[in-house]
Amino acid sequence: MIVNLPNTTTSKVSEKIMALREQGGVIALSRVLTLVVVTKSGLEDEAIEAANEASREHPCRIIVLADAGSTAPNRLDAQIRIGGDAGASVVIVLRGYGELAEESESLVAALLLPDAPIVAWWPKGAPRNASETSIGRIAHRRITDSANEPDPAKALENIRATYRAGDTDLAWTRLTNWRIQLAAVLDQSDGTPLTAVTVEGASDSPSAILLAAWLHRVLEAPVSIVTDSAGTGIRGVRLTRASGEIRLFRPGSTVAELTQPGQPVQRMSMPRRALKECLAEELRCLDADEVFGETVRSLGTSRVHQESRIALTGEAEPGSNRDRFSLISV
Repeated sequence: MIVNLPNTTTSKVSEKIMALREQGGVIALSRVLTLVVVTKSGLEDEAIEAANEASREHPCRIIVLADAGSTAPNRLDAQIRIGGDAGASVVIVLRGYGELAEESESLVAALLLPDAPIVAWWPKGAPRNASETSIGRIAHRRITDSANEPDPAKALENIRATYRAGDTDLAWTRLTNWRIQLAAVLDQSDGTPLTAVTVEGASDSPSAILLAAWLHRVLEAPVSIVTDSAGTGIRGVRLTRASGEIRLFRPGSTVAELTQPGQPVQRMSMPRRALKECLAEELRCLDADEVFGETVRSLGTSRVHQESRIALTGEAEPGSNRDRFSLISV
């Protein structure tokens, strides 16, 4: 069910939710948190769909603040979605015009669940400092997605410079399976010291930067990022040691191959993670992600070197048309 409330106020929206509850009890399920999604009008559908799916694991109230344009006359249009249109949640879409287009705690205060954690999510258009925004100041967790920013590397730098406990980024969440597999490989290795580590990924992948920083911090070994304009995300990791090279490589989008000295190639399922999976993971634990904090802050204690090499043929030959970045401790 979708209920539209044009030119309204948040108090009227709250009253309508209470009336719907009294009429049918369709939204009487217990909620574990309030998820506030800050976005632009017209870009909210993908975020709402992902939030609805995540709410099946974490029943919540979803409040979407959609900036509909600051140049229009002041007006607030609302939409309440319940039942099949809202997963296991209540979705409240607030489209603000004029002065109401700017994200503000006052817009959501009357709609927050009492005594429940608040999670803020900026699917696109991350603020310069999430913890200092009006919504960020009241949130227990703040989620951004640097992969959706025009300059992902700059977005990571903003997070590093302004990081506060409770901040996280979905570029980090997408690394969970990579980190699990790499940790398992290292636990089973022969213990020979690593001489080099290489992360292979797309040139615009913030996940590649974060994975390299994490490996550099935990392994205390030289780490390079080899990037290629083809493809998306991370394609592989090479661990080099005197006893041979270990490589975890995902040539497509679902299956990864693990090669180790003296062992047959192992194939394992490691599909690219969907947005709803990443969001559900972040809602699973509302404590600060200390590992992410340590990793993103470590970007400030590393120096990045870049050397571009262009192949005349344009073919993706090793060491030819790729950019190489090295993270070196200082």
